[in-house]
Formats: sequence, structure tokens, C-alpha cells
Amino acid sequence: MIRHPLPEAMLFDLDGTLFRTETLLETVHTRVFDKLKEEGLYQSPQPPVELLLGSLGMLLEHIWQRVMPDGSPAAHARANDLLLEYEMEELRQGRGELYDGVPETLRRLRALGVRLFVASNGLEDYVKEVPRLRGIGDLFEGFYSAGEYNTASKADLVHLLLDRHGVNTAWMVGDRSSDVEAGKRNGLFVVGCDYAGFRREGELDGSDAVIQSFSELLDLVAADGSESLA
Repeated sequence: MIRHPLPEAMLFDLDGTLFRTETLLETVHTRVFDKLKEEGLYQSPQPPVELLLGSLGMLLEHIWQRVMPDGSPAAHARANDLLLEYEMEELRQGRGELYDGVPETLRRLRALGVRLFVASNGLEDYVKEVPRLRGIGDLFEGFYSAGEYNTASKADLVHLLLDRHGVNTAWMVGDRSSDVEAGKRNGLFVVGCDYAGFRREGELDGSDAVIQSFSELLDLVAADGSESLA
């Protein structure tokens, strides 16, 4: 694996990159659609959870257009509220796991002086609470979400982050085409994460490097430019 100069910062997507989202969403998905049906907002059969997982990385409004295209604006808006409510409940009850090697790898990168950030198209509370509740929140300098900053794209969110923190060199690390686009549009080195299992074909096209496990990030960098850190 080719090693690259250590960047000033690394920007991480959350779902499918740091967080094994299906360990949370499989329960939340069912609860959301049961509640929508109970409230008379959506009577069609429950869409498969795989459709929701395959939509992660999109803005929420686009997710619901894909997951329940026959749903009303009211159903989509209610689904947003329920999704966050149930995600927070399940997270606080201990459901939902980080990918193997995430805490250890992030701590090693911090020890090397890399500034760490989260950049996600998710809701503000979710993007901040997942790292905090899973014990890695203190490793990040900032959490940026489309839900908080109301950005129209991941690329806009990343541009805002870089500008606010004066970051000059950075890697974008994520599992979706929106991460690749965000990195490339902002002149960043892009690391595609190919371990989530629910991405679409060609999702990571254009990445500068692709990893099969999170800890492989350490194989891509070397503090002295001559040896692997893994």
C-alpha cells in the first residue's frame, strides 16, 4: 500500500465509516414505520431496511424520497422527527457499534498531531451524540452536519469546515459518492471505505485510495515518510 505524507487534518463521514449503522437502524427503521402507520401517515408496506441503509450519505429529504416515494410531505417530515427520536433512545440504551479499530486508530492519528473532524449529512444531535456515547467524542475538534448548517451538499459542508478551521491539507474519509465528491471539489485526498457492505456499485470511483478496514488508514500514512505505522 502506497504511503502518503501525513495531512494536517482528516475529515470523517459517520455512517458506514466510523459507525456500523445497521446495528442501530434495523430496530429504528421498524419503529419509525410502525409509528407512521399507527398515526395514519403512511399505510403502504414497510420498505426494506436495506433501502434505507443504501440511501445513507444523502440529505434526509432525498433519503425519504427514495425510501418512500409515495409518502406525503407530512409523512417525510414526521419520519425525520421519529428517526432522530428513536436513534437517540436506542443509542442511549447501548445499541449501535463502531467499526473494529476505530477508537485505536483515531487515538493514534491524534497522537501523531492530525486534527480530526466529523462531516456528515445527518441530523445535528445524531452526528454529535454517536461519537460521544461511543466514547470517541473527545478525539474530534469539530462536528459538522447538514442538519446543523443546512448545507445543500456534502461538498458545501466540507468547504465550510475547512474555512472555519483554517485547514490547508486534509483527507476526506468516507464510504459514499458524496464523500468522494466533497473531497474532490475541495481539493482533498479521498480515502474510500469499502467495508460497510451496503454501498452501490461504483460508489467509490474517483477515490485516491480504498481501504477494507478502518485501521488500514494507518497503512496509508507514515510520520517519517519511510515506514508503515500499522
